[in-house]
Amino acid sequence: MSNISIHELESAINYWRARSPATGDELRLGKEASALSKPYALLIVTHQHAMLEDELDAVARNAWQAYIQLKNL
Repeated sequence: MSNISIHELESAINYWRARSPATGDELRLGKEASALSKPYALLIVTHQHAMLEDELDAVARNAWQAYIQLKNL
């Protein structure tokens, strides 16, 4: 599995936010952005700069892999 930098995670979150803007009065993130925001926050809190792709849960991994495929089209 590949290493994902905090900057790459941020780019993926921004990509999904652009495709599925936040909704409702509480500005709830879409499924993909929400799933990726959790590992992103973990990197910030633990002062890390990257994580392995296999550390993502299934929803976040699917969002990450879809982002990689779609951004390269």
